[in-house]
Amino acid sequence: MSSPAPDVLDKRALRRQLRRQRRALSPRQQKRASHRLAAHLAALPELRRARRLSLYLSVQGEIDPLALLPWLRRRRVAVYLPVLRPFTDNRLWFVRFDADTPMVKNRFGIPEPHPRFGARARNRLPAWALDTLIVPLVGFDKNANRMGMGGGFYDRTLAFMRRPYGPKPALIGVAHELQKVDCLPLEPWDVPLSAVATDEAIYRARA
Repeated sequence: MSSPAPDVLDKRALRRQLRRQRRALSPRQQKRASHRLAAHLAALPELRRARRLSLYLSVQGEIDPLALLPWLRRRRVAVYLPVLRPFTDNRLWFVRFDADTPMVKNRFGIPEPHPRFGARARNRLPAWALDTLIVPLVGFDKNANRMGMGGGFYDRTLAFMRRPYGPKPALIGVAHELQKVDCLPLEPWDVPLSAVATDEAIYRARA
């Protein structure tokens, strides 16, 4: 069931409402949603051809994409996690993630690869060097428009995608189906997604 559109509630109130709804899901519902999401993601051509891909570690009721990890490992896909980039203004870099990656919590309490591990150039990639990014979101609509947490981390990091030239990784938003709203207004700084995958469906960006 879709939530009210942003012309009824302002974005801040809508974010609170959607975050509250996803946090209300039980552990069993979360686990089932994670596995359904993984099945939908594994069918996407953007993932089937990817060799370098970023995931994220879920918090605060976000849908968990880690059920996809066994499939990625079998295909020998290199997996990366977003990390708050030091000495820059709210941007991300992407650090290799496997069983040996040392982890710490960042200033938001989210686990991420240790800064010393990420500081080694061989362990990290800029966003443009990835084939596909799995991107968390708070809300989305049927045209794969995305509403994030409001911090702008992904929008700043992916600003290069708005250029008419250069590499353009596939951007796949992921969410619970209950995070779908009727429509979202586009902001000038929004970076469009290729698609949104949920536990129930795939939504493609309108051409």
